[in-house]
Amino acid sequence: MKTYKIAVIGGTGKSGQYLVQNLLAKGYQLKLLLRHPENFTLQNPLIEVVQGDARDETAIYQLIEGTDLVISTLGQPKGERSIFSDAAKNIISVMNQHGITRYIVTTGLSVTTLSDHKNERVEMATEWMYQNYPETTTDKQKEYELLLESNLDWTLVRLPLIHLTDENFPTETSLADCKGEGISAADLAAFLASQIEDSEFIRKSPFLYNLKE
Repeated sequence: MKTYKIAVIGGTGKSGQYLVQNLLAKGYQLKLLLRHPENFTLQNPLIEVVQGDARDETAIYQLIEGTDLVISTLGQPKGERSIFSDAAKNIISVMNQHGITRYIVTTGLSVTTLSDHKNERVEMATEWMYQNYPETTTDKQKEYELLLESNLDWTLVRLPLIHLTDENFPTETSLADCKGEGISAADLAAFLASQIEDSEFIRKSPFLYNLKE
């Protein structure tokens, strides 16, 4: 296995912490973008910290410089305008500047693609998101459109409710529909890590979910 240096955005978030632990266990070098490095207590020689915000292109430049690929589990900061398309613009621009192409990123069920055949439950959840969180939901769709327009080798992973657990369950992917109601954070981390060397979902947006046992 090649030893990659990975730029990680959202690595201190709820699901991002599981991702960081998974990548460290595999021996990858990480550069983490942190708004508040003073609150970050994990000490590991494989981790390099860059202070900054995904809306700041200079910080994104410093983060991505010298890395091989980018993984983002970025969440929406409370009380701020939607961050997703702003972050995507910066990431796409800086990756192009550095000649880096592989970008793995998570998003919600509400994002719609041309290959979708969403079931009624997922359609209702999408509608609910547009009614209750119109700005961020519209912005996540815009993020997808920006990726489509880019020349990156991106994978946009669409997720149901994330369960913060180390437990593993049977998982499934689909480009058309989300047939499960949740995903374990440990299973999500494992899937994101698996995409580093897997080309199946390049320039695609799979749903990832746990199957009911």
